[in-house]
Amino acid sequence: MFKARFESINLKGDIFGGVTTAIISLPLALAFGVASGAGAEAGLWGAIMVGFFAALFGGSTTLISEPTGPMTVIMTAILTSMMAKYPETGIAMSFTVVMMAGAFQVLLGTLKLGKYVTLMPYTVISGFMSGIGVILIILQLSPLLGHSAPAGGVLGTLSALPDTLSNISFSELFLGLLTLSVLFYFPKKYRRYVPAQLVALVVVTLFSVLVFDSENIRRIGEIPAGLPSLIIPHFNAEMFTTMVIDALVLGTLGCIDTLLTAVIGDSLTRKEHDSDKELRGQGIANMISGLFGALPGAGATMGTVTNIQVGARSPVSGMVRALVLALVVLVAGGLTEPIPMSVLAGIAVYVGFNILDWSFIQRAHKINMQSMVIMYGVMFLTVFVDLIVAVGLGVFISNVIIIEQLSRAQAKQVKAISDADTDVPLTDNERAILDQANGKVLFFYLSGPMIFSVSKAISRQHSSIGDYDVMILDLSDVPMIDVTVALALENAVKDALDTNCEVLLLCPHKETRNQLSKIKVLDLIPEVNDLSSREHALRVALKFVSK
Repeated sequence: MFKARFESINLKGDIFGGVTTAIISLPLALAFGVASGAGAEAGLWGAIMVGFFAALFGGSTTLISEPTGPMTVIMTAILTSMMAKYPETGIAMSFTVVMMAGAFQVLLGTLKLGKYVTLMPYTVISGFMSGIGVILIILQLSPLLGHSAPAGGVLGTLSALPDTLSNISFSELFLGLLTLSVLFYFPKKYRRYVPAQLVALVVVTLFSVLVFDSENIRRIGEIPAGLPSLIIPHFNAEMFTTMVIDALVLGTLGCIDTLLTAVIGDSLTRKEHDSDKELRGQGIANMISGLFGALPGAGATMGTVTNIQVGARSPVSGMVRALVLALVVLVAGGLTEPIPMSVLAGIAVYVGFNILDWSFIQRAHKINMQSMVIMYGVMFLTVFVDLIVAVGLGVFISNVIIIEQLSRAQAKQVKAISDADTDVPLTDNERAILDQANGKVLFFYLSGPMIFSVSKAISRQHSSIGDYDVMILDLSDVPMIDVTVALALENAVKDALDTNCEVLLLCPHKETRNQLSKIKVLDLIPEVNDLSSREHALRVALKFVSK
């Protein structure tokens, strides 16, 4: 697989894709680094480390990996909480969480669970991502108004907002709004040649240098040249459980972000990624990134789409992109010194705005009330309560609703008749035979996959089993059943036998038979009554009736 990913190298397209995506990544990496609280250099090295090693070890050909808005939001919360409790070791503990998240991703890929990661209702994904976008915007309000981000995350920022508004730095606010104006109104026809983020970064920075006094504007400062220092993993017994939970959240979000982006990439390249190998590659990349004190990352949609559109066809483009960014850090780090913090805040606000799922938000109220409530509920919980609570509760409620809807549909496929009912797929000959039984044969028909929610319907249908001489249990159209349904069928068979009602079985599907065999249902039915066709079963039933 490693060799196969590099077989479609298009050197010109891959190099052009790498350089182009590096230009796109530069302002975003700076903005995410500053927004996280780890510093601009952490964002840049995150783009380099994650980008290079995810491309080298991943399972996609053109995926671009880097720090993303959702990952930055989680990392910001981790850094803030760790630094508040442990000022001396908080940084090391935070990046240990990044390494643990990477290890979790490697584990998911090794266990081949990649295909299950994105099996989540869209309403939950939409609400979660929109909530992440809202968080990113709220966290940038203070930097946009000329102040450092206050402690306490979203609630801390909102609590400090009155004081922040009473002490606005209008020069920084102006630069931030100017940045947003460039980002929102930069002509689309030029975006294909140069990213709006880079234009905003360069133009507004130059404007700030020429017009404003440098002492009144907070700026990034020079990024240290040279390789980043190693972070020795640091654990704390008191915080270990919290660190594990944070790592699971960070790792899971990275998996979802990456695999959704990989699917988009597949639709453009007409190739299929290896989700398990991609998770292992992302995990290795995040472990290395955490080891060097750099931000974690995941697959980035904008970078991936641009990479493909400019001609990239192999992982070489992702590696070239990382090397270009490394060259910028090692050789031209001083160029970042005059960049205003409010410009990076404006770029982060723009990213947060684009993370919001506007397409679904505009249509949620038109779909149905349940979908709208779940989406906005998950969004609210994500912003104001907790990410795990939001996703967990959203998935639970969504699944309950889906199961309830599915149970109603499946209940209609459970039919018990004693005459020629048109709803049951019997031939004319079979209907004639059933009519000869004079209502003494109960034809118990199920169809489609049967899960636990349909067990009540089964119980209702065989409740009057004592009125019949024979019950034909027809599972010809049931490809699978779960344990609950198998137990419900066992009760139906036992109830029939207790009233001296003969039981005939039709069950050709191997998986369904295996489940019935495990529950010992087949042991209750004589082998001679385990039949292969409806007509034969109906004729045997007539013999029992005549007795």
